[in-house]
Amino acid sequence: MAKESASHLKGQHVLLCVGGGIAAYKSLELVRRLRDAGAEVQVAMTAGAQQFVTPLSFQALSGHPARTTLWDSAAEASMGHIELARWADRIVIAPATADLLAKLAHGFADDLVSTLCLATTAPITVAPAMNHRMWLHPATQANLATLRARNVQVIGPEDGPLAEGESGPGRLSEPEAIVASLAPVAEALPTTTPGALHGLKVVVSAGPTYEDLDPVRYLGNRSSGKMGFAVADSARRRGAEVVLVSGPVHLPTPAGVTRVDVRSAAQMREAVFAAFPADIYIGAAAVADYTPRAPATNKIKKSNESLALDLVRTPDILSEVAAQTQGLKLVVGFAAETENVAGYARGKLVAKHLDLIVANRVGVADGGFESDQNAMTAYWQEGERVFTPGAKTRLADELIDLIVERLDA
Repeated sequence: MAKESASHLKGQHVLLCVGGGIAAYKSLELVRRLRDAGAEVQVAMTAGAQQFVTPLSFQALSGHPARTTLWDSAAEASMGHIELARWADRIVIAPATADLLAKLAHGFADDLVSTLCLATTAPITVAPAMNHRMWLHPATQANLATLRARNVQVIGPEDGPLAEGESGPGRLSEPEAIVASLAPVAEALPTTTPGALHGLKVVVSAGPTYEDLDPVRYLGNRSSGKMGFAVADSARRRGAEVVLVSGPVHLPTPAGVTRVDVRSAAQMREAVFAAFPADIYIGAAAVADYTPRAPATNKIKKSNESLALDLVRTPDILSEVAAQTQGLKLVVGFAAETENVAGYARGKLVAKHLDLIVANRVGVADGGFESDQNAMTAYWQEGERVFTPGAKTRLADELIDLIVERLDA
């Protein structure tokens, strides 16, 4: 699959920079995946990376000696680090440690990897990996915001078990997913200007809602919130004032975004309308369609062979927003479907009186709720746009580009 989805890497010079973390071992497989996709790969390693993996291993897999220091007299006789920076069509940093992200954000150049990144004009992609507390720390998130503002592509990290026995966001994305997510160089930069939404207020809803059955159990869905959070971050980077209304998720708040956490559909509706007036509403949340009529005050005990639940419809937030008259310029909905995606999406576009709807198929591999990848199509009354499948962060940028276009339509 990586070969098919990363055909744009064929013939490209990829400089893989390896940071010092236990996830460095995955970078060996990443070299193999990049070469399978047709790229020529050279490797540069930090001192920390060499504590986990040997340069000889990367040399064997890449076919080139791994570079490890600025102080290689043979290589630097002809300013080798500058030559390597010029050679690269793109730079991929995996794993990108918290220390490396900080160096990149603040322009440090005190070792080979940071110097190469400062000396290149090639697009840079980082695949972070670290302890979840380090990832969620405001300093790390601020550094990421700085890098994203410079059009650095960020892939991952994933949520799951970590090397130290804990669990949370911080796992390096799998090599195949990194290769599949690498944005084509020609498409790496947003097509709209950084300030395209300056002076506008954008409200984004994201994640699932949980409808309590009793103090222990709830009805929910598998939405991770990743797409909505990426959209909120992209809108903020284009200059918008952004309010993000989030259901229960384990994601860091994008820098500069005002976040409101909710649990139920009723709470989400209240928070969304409390955030108005606004110019744009993007309903990316997977809001529950039904909620228990009367949640039990005590835990429901196991007794009979079957259990019937009395459920009632929740408010249709998207339809209510589209019907209100508080000066919204654009209302954007999302449709997660398992079949007849185009038909159901266009039906919702008309029935809910939306300006734009974004549809994707869920329940498939390499896309949907829990993945870092997605494949989606946007529909409006006069047309549609199919987005190239890839990382949700890139797709969020492309969606905001489309929203800016539709504002002027």
